[in-house]
Amino acid sequence: MKHQIGGHDENKFSYSYSLIEGGPLGDKLEKISYENKFEAAASGGSICKSSMKFYTVGDNVITEDEIKALIKGSEGVYKPVEAYLLANPEACN
Repeated sequence: MKHQIGGHDENKFSYSYSLIEGGPLGDKLEKISYENKFEAAASGGSICKSSMKFYTVGDNVITEDEIKALIKGSEGVYKPVEAYLLANPEACN
């Protein structure tokens, strides 16, 4: 898989990147762009707000089920990271 970094903003705790080659793109998708922003939670933790934009090749259409599968795959990356950070809070210092 090949990713392209879009940018980051340390003051807003946000970053963006795009998947531009390989992985789940297949023949229908040119790229998938991701934007993540972290905010303080009232409980003392943090909240990650994520958005994904899908860019199709030509007139291809992706179905709701395909979008759900792509989102589920993306969530699969965050869950292990979240579990690790909760078990090892010193890793962020």
